[in-house]
Amino acid sequence: MTVEIVFALVTAIVLAAAVFAVALTLTLAFGISGPGKKSVLMGGALLGAAGGMWRLVRVLLRFDKQRRLGR
Repeated sequence: MTVEIVFALVTAIVLAAAVFAVALTLTLAFGISGPGKKSVLMGGALLGAAGGMWRLVRVLLRFDKQRRLGR
């Protein structure tokens, strides 16, 4: 079970970082500054956290389902 938990955590962190990186890239590419930059980065952080939590729960539930089925 420990391997599944670590896998879920690592993939959740990677997904959250990728979503935030997209927001950061947008601010750099379009030269957004000031309050707009802060808003875009905060939105990216919130979407990244939500995506990471979704991935974590999804992976753990999938592993639990497979464990219950005996696979």
